[in-house]
Amino acid sequence: MATAAVFGCTGAVGSQILSTLLATDTFPSVKTISRRTPNVQSPKLEAIEEGDSSKWGGMISTLSPKPSVVFNAVGTTKAAAGGVQNQWKIDHDLCIENAKAAKEAGAKTYVFISSAGTRGFLSSYVPYSQMKVGVEDAIKEIGFEHAIILRPGMILNREKAKAPFFESIVGNLNKLGQGVQDKLGQDQTIIGRAAVAAARMAEEGKAPSKYWVLEQADIIKLGRTEWKQ
Repeated sequence: MATAAVFGCTGAVGSQILSTLLATDTFPSVKTISRRTPNVQSPKLEAIEEGDSSKWGGMISTLSPKPSVVFNAVGTTKAAAGGVQNQWKIDHDLCIENAKAAKEAGAKTYVFISSAGTRGFLSSYVPYSQMKVGVEDAIKEIGFEHAIILRPGMILNREKAKAPFFESIVGNLNKLGQGVQDKLGQDQTIIGRAAVAAARMAEEGKAPSKYWVLEQADIIKLGRTEWKQ
């Protein structure tokens, strides 16, 4: 039995990770650290509200019991952050700080929600891709027993869409066949379930590698066909 901690628990994917953790017996204790408390309740949940995100990393070592698995679904947009520099502080700097703090606190498995398409030639010139790649590389170098990177496509069925027009187009592609939609975007629930399923496999010694990257097809497989409570 393992204790899990979640950063970004109030966002689209983070909230689904949290809901999935609370529904499975594998993780009898779940901790969250966030600016606002999640909209779920459970006897196994300890939700810590902290408005200053710079304090989040240091709080991991104060959790009891200490988490063996840490999920990071933190993310924002340039518009919401007020510019690329502020977005970088959240999507890059904060994520790396939290990963280092998790390692220092004894976490064995670290799960990071990244993004598809960030390793392409043209993507290397895009700030958003640079942020995600920087975090992925840092997590690999930190040396967790298991580091799991999820690279979903467009996140679908969010409560508040970040790109309503494009999300609507991709969201309707299932009318042409679920496989068509799956190549471009995944439902937030599927991504959350895949993240928890991958972490559970790592806990059970079934992860295929120490540094495990789940592309879109892998996310679909774990989140839709192999996930179970």
